[in-house]
Amino acid sequence: MHALLESRFYKRKWPIAECSLLMVAIFWGTSYGLTKEALVYVPVLGFLTIRFLMTFSILLPILSKELKTGAAKDWKYALPTGCILLTIFLCETYGVANTTASNAAFLISLCVLITPFIEWAVFKSYPGGKIFLQATGCLLGVFLLSYNEELGVTINQGDGFILLAAVFRGFMVIVTKKLMIGRQLSSISLTAIQSGVVGSGALLLCLIINPETNLQIPTAPAFWLTMLYLVLFCTIFAFFAQNYGVRKTSPSRVALLMGTEPAFGAAFAILWLGEHLAWFQIAGGIIIVACATYSSMSRASH
Repeated sequence: MHALLESRFYKRKWPIAECSLLMVAIFWGTSYGLTKEALVYVPVLGFLTIRFLMTFSILLPILSKELKTGAAKDWKYALPTGCILLTIFLCETYGVANTTASNAAFLISLCVLITPFIEWAVFKSYPGGKIFLQATGCLLGVFLLSYNEELGVTINQGDGFILLAAVFRGFMVIVTKKLMIGRQLSSISLTAIQSGVVGSGALLLCLIINPETNLQIPTAPAFWLTMLYLVLFCTIFAFFAQNYGVRKTSPSRVALLMGTEPAFGAAFAILWLGEHLAWFQIAGGIIIVACATYSSMSRASH
């Protein structure tokens, strides 16, 4: 009897990969508002350098140990994903700096709709005819989200960067899945290498572009508390969980779970930063999330 109950308990356990990805969505949802606050103290390139070199420093002992034991012998396959991640964060952070945190949270969710198209191109897996109807719905959502009663439709520079980041996010999921198949590299080592690439790339850009401004170190306690949260929860845990989830489930299911991120992001921006959205902007955000989520649910079911 005890064995039967124990067996049923283990069968009903929450799937670790899916739960981890949901936590990532929550932490990343809060990251837009917190990043916007941190950028008050430091430029974008300096922000990325500090955040990711801190992350790399924390994870370096584990990476070194796994390199010595041969557990990370396929480390070179992580380098391309780190380069893509650098591009994502450059676009995303510049985007957050130049638009509202709630707009950023909604627009980034378009990666959920983009992922099946990239998966189609890479894995030859046709996403189905309904995807084009969902894409039309997303365009309507973007129209409403970017509509201004006085100026009409306005997609500013920040919105454009976020849309570009969404494309690279979808590409990132597929490339990670493809490159890591059969590779001997733990999720935490993959996270460490990606962080090192992003931090080093941002530092190189700091040295090239206006180093006097970009390399200034903030002294405000509020900045470092925010940075600690971003490093521990939005970077180390989030990247580890996402890398783990990408390996353990399908790209479309990853996109589905990450599709909850905008809801958390918009709610946090409204409550924490006091941002305001008109009713039609809220409607546009809901349409984007609904279309993207339905798209992923269809793909995951298929």
